[in-house]
Amino acid sequence: MISVFTDAAASGDPGPAACGIIIKEGSSFTEHSFYLGEYSNHDAEFLAVEKALELCKEKYFGDIISIRSDSKTVVEALDQGYTKNKSFQSYLYSIKVLEESFPMVFYKWIPEKQNKQADLLAKKKLHQPKKPKN
Repeated sequence: MISVFTDAAASGDPGPAACGIIIKEGSSFTEHSFYLGEYSNHDAEFLAVEKALELCKEKYFGDIISIRSDSKTVVEALDQGYTKNKSFQSYLYSIKVLEESFPMVFYKWIPEKQNKQADLLAKKKLHQPKKPKN
């Protein structure tokens, strides 16, 4: 089983947002961070899971995936496969499509203190200077 920790950070609501992802396979792990654009924190948390599953699809296609997040909103929506919030429904759909690459995907809520490294990655990426566009 592949363990994945996701977190997001946003500056404003909406505002610049980034995510941090840690993928653990046995005793080894990889760290990833992405600048996401202008999103609310909840949107960014969904996008963090989406990005994590995209990464896992590349390297761990066909493995069992355990996603851990400190966002109760995201974990509950993905566990139930349903959200009343219309703005989250497109994320739910995209994530469900990605789940088809794996025999099983689990979602688990974890306290923030157990997700510090993913949080640090997201915040570091969020505050990293952006490269100017030419």
